[in-house]
Amino acid sequence: MSGVRAARWAAGAVVPGELVLLVCGVAGVRLPGRALAVAEALVLCVLLLEGWVLGRLYAERRGRGADPGAALREAVCAVVPVAVRKLLLHELRAMASLGRWVLRRPPHGVGAGELAAGYTGPQTAMMYGLLFVSVIETVALAFLIPWPAVHRVVLVLDVYGVLLVLAMHAACVTRPHVVRRDGSLRIRYGALFDLTVPPDAVASARVDRRYPEGRLGSLSEEGVLDLAVGSQTTVTLELTRPLPFVRPLGSRTQARTIRFHADDPRTLVAALRRSGPQGPPPPAGADAGAGAR
Repeated sequence: MSGVRAARWAAGAVVPGELVLLVCGVAGVRLPGRALAVAEALVLCVLLLEGWVLGRLYAERRGRGADPGAALREAVCAVVPVAVRKLLLHELRAMASLGRWVLRRPPHGVGAGELAAGYTGPQTAMMYGLLFVSVIETVALAFLIPWPAVHRVVLVLDVYGVLLVLAMHAACVTRPHVVRRDGSLRIRYGALFDLTVPPDAVASARVDRRYPEGRLGSLSEEGVLDLAVGSQTTVTLELTRPLPFVRPLGSRTQARTIRFHADDPRTLVAALRRSGPQGPPPPAGADAGAGAR
C-alpha cells in the first residue's frame, strides 16, 4: 500500500515537472546540463517506480482472474490520481473538440432524430473577449520582455493559453445537451461535465430562468445542482430520486434537482415532455425572471 501511495504522489508531481521541461524545450531555452541531468534522473526514478507498482498491481489483478484489459485499467486507476486522469482527459477531449469544430464535423454524441440543444449563448462574447485579451497580451509581452529566453517561454505558454481558450469554447459548441429518442437527457458542459438523466428519473421539467451565484457545478445542501452558463440557468429538472454524478475532478456525489442553461429552453422542455409525462405545466411567468437578482 505504501508503494501505491508513493506512486500516486510521484504521478501527481511528475506531470507539472515534465510540462516545465517540455515548455522550455519548445521555447528553445537551454537548461544547465547538470540541472537537466538531475531532472531527467528524477523523472526516470519516478517512471521506474510507476512501472514497478503497475507491474505488481497488474500481476495481482491477473492472479485474481481479471482479463488483461481490465487488469491494466484497474492498475492505472490505483496508481494515477483521479484528478490527474480527469485533467488530462478533459484537455484531450477539448483539443479533439477544437479539431471537430474547425473541420465543421457534426456535434458529438447526437444521433439521428435526437435534439441537440446548445448552451453557449451567454458565454460566447466573454470567451471571444478572453481570446482577444490573450492575443493582445501575447503581442504586448513580445515587445516588453527584453530577455530572449524568458520571451520564448512566455510565448509558448501564451500560444498554448490561446489554444486552450479556443478548445474550451469548441468543446461547448460541439458537445451540446441531447434529448435522446428514448426520452433520456444528456446534460453537458464542454469536456468538463457529462450526465445522462434516464427518463424514469425525471419528475418534471420546466422553463425557469434563474441567476445563481457560485462556480460551475455548485451543489447546495438541499441537493440542487446549478450548471450555470454566463451566471444563468433556464431549465429546472426535478428528479424522482437522487441521481449520482461525477464532478469535473472525479469526486462523486448526487443531486435531487438540476438547473442548467439551454439557449432555447422551451424547445428542450417540449421535447422532454413529448417523450413522456413530465409532471405539471410550468408556472406562469417562470421564464420572466424567476429567481432573478
